[in-house]
Amino acid sequence: MCFSAAANFVGSGVLGGLGVATLLHVKHRRELLFASLPLLFAIHQFTEGFVWLGIDGILSPAVQHGAGAAFMLYAQGLLPALVPLSVMLFERTAQRRRAMLPFVILGFGLTLYTLWALASYPTQVFAQQHSIVYINQATNYTTVAVLYVIATCGSLFASENQDMILFGGANVVILLTVMAVKRYAFTSVWCAYAAVASVIILAYFWRTNRLRPFHYVGQV
Repeated sequence: MCFSAAANFVGSGVLGGLGVATLLHVKHRRELLFASLPLLFAIHQFTEGFVWLGIDGILSPAVQHGAGAAFMLYAQGLLPALVPLSVMLFERTAQRRRAMLPFVILGFGLTLYTLWALASYPTQVFAQQHSIVYINQATNYTTVAVLYVIATCGSLFASENQDMILFGGANVVILLTVMAVKRYAFTSVWCAYAAVASVIILAYFWRTNRLRPFHYVGQV
């Protein structure tokens, strides 16, 4: 999905269908944020389509810059907070939700840092070998990347839900593959294939349709 504008727009349409289908299976407000991830990924991929159109000279540099900033805002700024928060809300017991708090706090900390970085430093956006490269000098560090993975994938592995763990495992495999093959375009490529992994979320909501809503015990 990260190889051309057409690929992004088509992929966004497919993911959008998956996202709507997932939301139709929501039975409790605590499920809503996690179930929204496929649709949010669809919007994210749709946004990158406009980045490609700017790179191809079809749209103005101003539109390309705005779309690139929006893509980075979601990929690096919002996902670290959204994923652990959505997993925490989904957990059934207060004890398990408390165990998720470190990931949520880390994710929100990363979000605040990234918002500062994106506002304080320019982000370079350009095409290289049929992929889009996003570089911000304040976020382009190994430490930031490691904390990002801990906040997003770590929260999934800490869940008591096996499907959450499966989703986390799929994202780690994708992450390692992208690092080995296209590290220079990590943000774009990993987000694209993580979006594809959203089918796991739909499969979970479809398969557990008769088991939910869960009985949520205690408060966060």
